[in-house]
Amino acid sequence: MKAEAKSKKLSIVIPCYNEENHITALVEKVLQSPIKDKEIIVVDDCSTDNTRTVLEDKIKPLVSKIIYHEKNGGKGAALRTGFKAATGDVVIIQDADLEYDPMEYPKVVNPIFEGKARVVYGSRFLNQKRKGYLANRLANFVLTKFSNFFTHQKLTDMETCYKAFKRDIIQSIDIHENRFGFEPEITAKISKKRIRIHEVPISYCPRTNEDGKKIGIKDGVRALYVIWRYR
Repeated sequence: MKAEAKSKKLSIVIPCYNEENHITALVEKVLQSPIKDKEIIVVDDCSTDNTRTVLEDKIKPLVSKIIYHEKNGGKGAALRTGFKAATGDVVIIQDADLEYDPMEYPKVVNPIFEGKARVVYGSRFLNQKRKGYLANRLANFVLTKFSNFFTHQKLTDMETCYKAFKRDIIQSIDIHENRFGFEPEITAKISKKRIRIHEVPISYCPRTNEDGKKIGIKDGVRALYVIWRYR
């Protein structure tokens, strides 16, 4: 009698900073996502609002792990912590806001589960109309093109949140960037391993700066430097 194939586990790493208004709804959506075997890891990057209270009172019983930073390091620093703690076969990044839809996890991670890819990016712009502020879209377009020039990838959305990796791959990479420079850094280092990054289209609901969007002009300038540094 043929043995049943072992189910694959997904580790979802959620970097979190001052998201008291969104983290509960986000975690509820993650719990409702179609992937049954999942590990949810929240990394609180030393929030200064009531995020920690919400995490302790409401979120702690619902997730696998909550890790607290005693000093704010940035998104890259939080992801570095989360990746080390992950035990799943595949690891995906989930921002703590509500811009990305956890119901689309299968679209992003199934190519890895099925052995068709080792790294998958969910593109907000692949075969679809671009959304979000014009300045942000233009910045992403320029950064993606600049990154592609050095990495020889053919990405449409290097700055996307939804990045999924085989766990052994992401845990083998030393991540140095602490803020949003993580995006071009990880893309460059994946490319140096001669891994083709597979893209799939995803939906996207952009939020405004008033809603708490944290990336800014300095992060764009830093991203250009990071692309050049790790070329």
